[in-house]
Amino acid sequence: MESEENVKNLVHLNGNSNGSPPKNHSKACVVLGAQWGDEGKGKVVDLLAMDADIVCRCQGGNNAGHTVVVGNVEFDFHLLPSGIINSNCVAVVGNGVVIHLSQLFDEIRKNETKGLSNWKQRLFISDRAHLGLPQLPVP
Repeated sequence: MESEENVKNLVHLNGNSNGSPPKNHSKACVVLGAQWGDEGKGKVVDLLAMDADIVCRCQGGNNAGHTVVVGNVEFDFHLLPSGIINSNCVAVVGNGVVIHLSQLFDEIRKNETKGLSNWKQRLFISDRAHLGLPQLPVP
């Protein structure tokens, strides 16, 4: 997992000398993992989401996760894009995501108790996302 200092250095290297996330003037900014996790993607997405209008989760399932700490509160994400913490962002779950409904609802409930708010107006799920059902377990 990336340390807070490493993330701040990454942000600083991207052209912002005051330590806050850079303003992203591009049409799209993609955070793509080069390994099988623990790269700090969730924290980077959370930092970039401060200036984003839309955050997307484009593929994967609930087997991986991102923990994002805001203040002293830990938010845990497995299906939702971690940038949904930013109340100004629209969050999209894309067509490459495998959604297990019971786990999605559980994730939303847990994060609501930690302070996630107005997600109902900001969460959009692709009608082409894969739906995992308990009757059809994945081997």
